[in-house]
Amino acid sequence: MKDILHQLFEYKTLTRKEAEEVLREIASGQVNETQMAVFVAVFLMRSITIEELIGFREALKSTAVPVDLSPYNTIDLCGTGGDGKNTFNISTLSSFVLAGAGAKVAKHGNYGVSSACGSSNVLEYFGYRFSNDEAKLRMEIEEAGICFLHAPLFNPGMKNIAPVRRQLGLKTFFNILGPMINPSSPGNQLVGVFSLELARVYQYLYQELDVNYAIIHSLDGYDEISLTSPFKLITKQGERIVDPADIGFERITADQIFGGDTVEEAASIFHRIINRNGTDAEKNVVLANSAIALTLMHPTLTFEDCLLMARESMESRNALRAFRKLINLQIC
Repeated sequence: MKDILHQLFEYKTLTRKEAEEVLREIASGQVNETQMAVFVAVFLMRSITIEELIGFREALKSTAVPVDLSPYNTIDLCGTGGDGKNTFNISTLSSFVLAGAGAKVAKHGNYGVSSACGSSNVLEYFGYRFSNDEAKLRMEIEEAGICFLHAPLFNPGMKNIAPVRRQLGLKTFFNILGPMINPSSPGNQLVGVFSLELARVYQYLYQELDVNYAIIHSLDGYDEISLTSPFKLITKQGERIVDPADIGFERITADQIFGGDTVEEAASIFHRIINRNGTDAEKNVVLANSAIALTLMHPTLTFEDCLLMARESMESRNALRAFRKLINLQIC
């Protein structure tokens, strides 16, 4: 590790192989917390290269606990986090909207690091029991249309870096890796990223993967469609800038999608929205993200068609039923 740090201090980058090897060392507990903090800090001061990112991803994928959900043609809705915006749990709510619309969702997530409440925090609050048991996850998909993959259970080596990440409380390259290391390797992914630069990196990487993807970044810094500004949308078919008005929504302000300062506040907001008691701004943000995700699952349908599907899932309480079913399965 010392050699790697010296190399980085000399403003050199890592090869794909070097990146993979050093992250394997971290995952295996061979690196102390001080060295890990210094290593992570390097990438807070400069951008990660594509070769480094690929190496890091390969290290984590190769050491992950695998789970086979391929019979279900699943989708994951996952953002990198790290945008510093502290919104409510938009991708998690959208995941239940998709499940209520008939999609099969393999949601990958973790506890919040740079935000007050991550997807793992909110689901755990409501009683969801994390598991890496494939039979349980398949049962959840079959019964509720959705299962949740708590990242630490599938990447056990990440427990070594978790304390450092919590103490830093900043976005790191582990945020960047998050959406790329879903252990079930879903065939469809809606990925939110916190910068245009990262969107380009993701575009390059996802072009090499056998996955149907949409990469989104709101131009004012959100790693999701926030409706507070235009957003960049990148798919296999190309890329474009989309204004909220282009998809039938009014612009909103940041305070309208604030997620609270504690897990309890975030859970209260989540519960209110899933029960159809959210504000128009909150509902519309969920619907916009859900509709884009549904276009991946239904490529022959228009965005407008998919928006109708998302709205029907929410208004008919199908999204709520999917949520309640998933939570009730934990009691059975």
